[in-house]
Amino acid sequence: MKQIVYFLFIGLFVVSCEKKELQFENIAYEKQSKKPCDSTCTQVKINIPIAENSPVTEDSINNAVFNTVREIVYFGEQPYTASNYQELMADFVKSYNDLIAQFPNDKMPAWEATVEGKVVYRSEKVINITLKHYTFTGGAHGYSGVRSIILNADNGQRIPEEGFIKDKKGFQAYAEKKFREKFNIPAGKPINENGLMFENEVFHLPETYIFSEKGLVLYYNTYEIAPYVDGPRELLLPYDSIKPYLILK
Repeated sequence: MKQIVYFLFIGLFVVSCEKKELQFENIAYEKQSKKPCDSTCTQVKINIPIAENSPVTEDSINNAVFNTVREIVYFGEQPYTASNYQELMADFVKSYNDLIAQFPNDKMPAWEATVEGKVVYRSEKVINITLKHYTFTGGAHGYSGVRSIILNADNGQRIPEEGFIKDKKGFQAYAEKKFREKFNIPAGKPINENGLMFENEVFHLPETYIFSEKGLVLYYNTYEIAPYVDGPRELLLPYDSIKPYLILK
């Protein structure tokens, strides 16, 4: 009898110590101005994956996502100091209302901010969440882009570029070769030959990397290397082709 109780205790202990599987659930937030408006009101729509079921890891991931969204949804010189999505949306709408109050005689178009988040890649080592976003706060047009949050699957901490790419100089040279091939820029010709806008005519790696099932995507957002009318540029590098430069995937 004692042996049965002992093994039962050990079994329960092992089960309790097993690492819970991290899960994601997309949550949608929405807010719009209550001020009288025409056909369209100032509004904010945020739909993002919320990590759950693993306390320490989920906190790190959710904080990383929120802090990135906070860098997107704001008006002014600095992001808002909001501590949650409801406060963030309220601050954005308030900025619009304050501007209307400051210039009551000016007809201002409604503002808009949308963020659509998705877990695009997940492995034993990496979790990659992308945030497709669009903001309009007046002017000729709004701005759309993609943010990529690359995270350590074990602890939820962000992985910097040097955490997944080695020999950056060699990787950049290889990426430039493939970039020129895709966008028909002959070797030896200026990198801006076809209307691109690389600073000082020198190829550089993007600010945004996206892990996918097929390979690593080098994603250049609008304005990063090309005019607004040309939109973003992206280059897919299959994992097999960048083995010498990839630390993890």
